[in-house]
Amino acid sequence: MMRDTAPFTLVLPDETATERLGHWFAAHVATGDTLLLSGGIGAGKTHFVRSLIRARLGAKTEVPSPTYTLVQSYEDAAGDIWHSDLYRLNHPDEIAELGLEAAFGSAICLVEWPEKLGDLAPAHAVMLHFLPEGDGRRVEISGPSALLAALRADQDDTRQRQAEALLSRAGWTGATRRFLAGDASDRSYLRLLRPGGSAVLMDAPPGKGDDPRDFLRIARHLRSLGLSAPEILAEDAGHGFLLLEDLGDDVYARLLRDQPELELPLYEAAADVLLHLQSRPAPADLPDPRAGDWAEAAGFALDWYRRAVKGDTGDRVRFVALLTDALHRHADGPRVLILRDFHAENLLWLPERAGLARVGLLDFQLAQMGQPGYDLVSLLQDARRDVAPQTEATVRRRFQQALGVTQECFDTAYATFGAQRALRILGIFARLCLTAGKPGYLRLIPRVWDQLWRNLTHPELRDLAELCRDLLPEPHPETLRIIESQCAPTP
Repeated sequence: MMRDTAPFTLVLPDETATERLGHWFAAHVATGDTLLLSGGIGAGKTHFVRSLIRARLGAKTEVPSPTYTLVQSYEDAAGDIWHSDLYRLNHPDEIAELGLEAAFGSAICLVEWPEKLGDLAPAHAVMLHFLPEGDGRRVEISGPSALLAALRADQDDTRQRQAEALLSRAGWTGATRRFLAGDASDRSYLRLLRPGGSAVLMDAPPGKGDDPRDFLRIARHLRSLGLSAPEILAEDAGHGFLLLEDLGDDVYARLLRDQPELELPLYEAAADVLLHLQSRPAPADLPDPRAGDWAEAAGFALDWYRRAVKGDTGDRVRFVALLTDALHRHADGPRVLILRDFHAENLLWLPERAGLARVGLLDFQLAQMGQPGYDLVSLLQDARRDVAPQTEATVRRRFQQALGVTQECFDTAYATFGAQRALRILGIFARLCLTAGKPGYLRLIPRVWDQLWRNLTHPELRDLAELCRDLLPEPHPETLRIIESQCAPTP
């Protein structure tokens, strides 16, 4: 295996320090990453793994040792996590029976006793070797230089001191910290726990695209309308830190996995939030893209998805022209505030609150001006989960009737927004693989493809549909393998 020539050694004086290291890796590993954990029995490998998995999936997640099952898998929002203990294996040939080789490229893999892998260990894997050190342990870490550089940089206390200064001013010094899953951006989140309450620390490093001041502005606007955006507890926007109210863990997507019968009432409540939001004046000076701008954004489907498969962008000029015309004719009326990423991963259910405040709102810093149906499409044609057709039809009609527009006009606009959004997401998911080393997004593409073609069946989009059929390859397994073969190394 290729290894970084200068392994990084950390002293972990107690169990809490081991947990913190697990939380750090939880925030930085992605689908396709492998951690190889070596060291004797009781060295701390399983404690580290348990901390990492719970940081991503929740503190109450059961994480049994796979000593006898050999492999234990978990479903994460960004992909699967495989935890394997190979102590009982007798020969590397037995790895094939576990399916571990395939998982190395499609999941986050955490492997104890990796010496049993022999030559099957991935060349890009990170090695963590645990050794006793006083009452605690030390860990020698080697692997891809980019990851080690990030770990070394995070040991530099400059940014940590900035965060600690904010927490000190807010009275949160010494709180226990737990990693919260991030998203496709460079932001990360920590849950802070202390007796009597919790809060969330947002870390949005300056110069990485998202400005916390945008979050502050929209959050305050939403709260002024009686909506449940997080309360701002403290802020240091210049350094990219916000201390936020903790709205809890009942994200729509997670709640509906266990209680699918709640889908219709939860989605109706979310649609009512949109209607309320759009009935009020928006903040001044927000971005207000034109039809041509929206069409250009959908060109990501050619720039990233098609190019990765075909090597070119095809007839991009005609594509943008046809989509611009469709948007101009069917989806270019008076503007309202849209939140853009209005879907089940960014909505929480807060049943202890009343009315519209029962819907918690996250990830709205990219809000801008747009069309009334855009966020509804984002909600009902979710790239990450299947919405029941009856739920989509019921909520869609409820929304249309509340707007007081004809069904024909609304349905045409809805299909046009849906096509534009699906095309853009195809490109974004391909780009996340190609440039950010996140192949897990590729498995979401078939759902987005199906949504695209449901929208393109609308008679008003016939010409665009014919062109898309010529330009865009279907996401067959081989198509997705071609894209994944070009995946960037994980940062």
